[in-house]
Amino acid sequence: MARAAPPPDYLRDPQAIYRESFARARAACDLSGLPEDLAEVALRLVHASGMPEIVPALRASADLVVRARAALAEGAPILVDARMVAAGIVARRLPSGNAVHCVLDDPQCAELAEAMATTRSAAGMDLAVPRLAGALVVLGNAPTALFRLLELLDAGAPRPAAIVGLPVGFVGAAESKAALDADPRGVPYLTLLGRRGGSAMAAAAVNALAFGLGAP
Repeated sequence: MARAAPPPDYLRDPQAIYRESFARARAACDLSGLPEDLAEVALRLVHASGMPEIVPALRASADLVVRARAALAEGAPILVDARMVAAGIVARRLPSGNAVHCVLDDPQCAELAEAMATTRSAAGMDLAVPRLAGALVVLGNAPTALFRLLELLDAGAPRPAAIVGLPVGFVGAAESKAALDADPRGVPYLTLLGRRGGSAMAAAAVNALAFGLGAP
């Protein structure tokens, strides 16, 4: 029986892998049309997704990076719609030990979702209203959470410092992000038009906003 071919040689050093990975991501996409601070965020999203082609579909308010970073520096909490988003945030690098709250963790979430005939993520946004003022809201999973956040803002809920709206999927994701892009209700925002998004990209956006590209 013929012997299997030996595995190819590969990088093993973590720092070398990190540097090479970002170098290849940067070479694969055109960030020239973006402001420098937003290009930094975009590069992390490309790195997290492996999709350089997302760059033209990114949308953000001009003050997104400045406002989000200022809020994080002041200790703003981070509200997320899925535990996978929370798990991807590098908590040790948050500038002020910022608390990360998953809206699904509220013990009333399931009961409220049933009463409202909606998803737990959407109901969680209702329960998160007392924490909304000045928070960074990061949605990487549920379009219903983004739709509900916009409804709550229309109804007079406190304004968060910024919204990272990156829900993913075939039902409601594109529509919810288009609604955010069309009218962010005066809140700085970042989104990716279309179906693509997800927890990894949402967490990567927070990491870029928190500490940039200077460390893994």
